[in-house]
Amino acid sequence: MSRGLRNNNPLNIRKNNTKWQGLAKEQKDKAFFTFVAPEWGYRAALRTLQNYKRVHGLTTIRQWVSRWAPPCENDTEAYIRVVCQRTGMPESAEPNIANKVVMCNIVAAMSYMENGKVAVMEDIYKGWDLL
Repeated sequence: MSRGLRNNNPLNIRKNNTKWQGLAKEQKDKAFFTFVAPEWGYRAALRTLQNYKRVHGLTTIRQWVSRWAPPCENDTEAYIRVVCQRTGMPESAEPNIANKVVMCNIVAAMSYMENGKVAVMEDIYKGWDLL
């Protein structure tokens, strides 16, 4: 099982000062958050992407993925390609952050890239419903 799935953090959100809802009491992983259930990890990912637009002014899939998976740590171009292929959206697409289906599909594609497994859409939808 991948680290992201083991931590109920399918998009591998790194630890920082954010006090996410749904965090596990014990944070055993030194680098990445651990959530009590996958929907809480998906909620955090969805909220982060929404804040990329609201707070940072990032509007396109390319901009989101470039911030999420920077070239210093990832093959960002491959990540963008996979997200675009799996969502059917071009890298210049400006997703509506209030659209459940669009956002959940983007997060599913990112989860696939992070874990190498198809995401459980029900968990992602539950995460959306927790927003």
